[in-house]
Amino acid sequence: MGKVIAIANQKGGVGKTTTAINLGASIAVLGQKVLVIDSDPQANATSGLGIIPEEGMKTTYHCIVNGQSLEEAILPTDTPNLWIVPSSIDLVGAELELVSRMKREFMLADAIKDVRDQYDFIFIDCLPSLGLITLNALTAADSVLIPVQCEVFALEGLSKLKDTIDLVRKHLNPNLTVEGIVLSMFDRRLRLARVIVDEIRTHSTDPVFETVIHRNSKIGEAPSMHKPVVLYDAYSKGSRNFLHLAKEFLGYNEVEINATTSNG
Repeated sequence: MGKVIAIANQKGGVGKTTTAINLGASIAVLGQKVLVIDSDPQANATSGLGIIPEEGMKTTYHCIVNGQSLEEAILPTDTPNLWIVPSSIDLVGAELELVSRMKREFMLADAIKDVRDQYDFIFIDCLPSLGLITLNALTAADSVLIPVQCEVFALEGLSKLKDTIDLVRKHLNPNLTVEGIVLSMFDRRLRLARVIVDEIRTHSTDPVFETVIHRNSKIGEAPSMHKPVVLYDAYSKGSRNFLHLAKEFLGYNEVEINATTSNG
């Protein structure tokens, strides 16, 4: 049975979508079957993996609001072993449409049940908010992966998210765990960034990945080419960062990596 991981942080601009695209792609390159579910109406994960929304395309909206089969919405990407459920601007109105529904927080969990056996890992790219769509993701997930930008307000945002996770555990998903914290957008030239990294590593009660994602121009350029960085520039620092993170992630999950795919 595939593991479902929500990539969440209510603070915007911390690297959630970047992590969903590039960690998912890197794990796929290492031989695992990966599905990314885009639950953000901005659909940046969708376009970043090369899918351009078209008329009549089934999306996360149709699965959550209309009860559409998730399997019918899954599309292949150019990355081997990587698939996506695309999003669209329609998802903006989903929270209003769901608010009067029974079991409204379980719509995505119910949709995922039918496909989770087909994948090793399912990543849900969440909105930068803690509304009903994000609650659906946290209710559906086995764990939460938390990207944290290496800047001064990081700890404040982390504290608020952990409060939400505690509430979800209490009322909706008692088995939800924290997969780990990913330190992103690190600039080694800035003393403050190094201080933030040390603070989080010292004070966090949750696991913190050893791999740090550095600021890197190739990571920023790759979405405009509709590719993950591992396909855009496999030898860039950004690509190496995410491949190292993928190996660390798989190690935590006790997955053996095929030696023929792990070089680099």
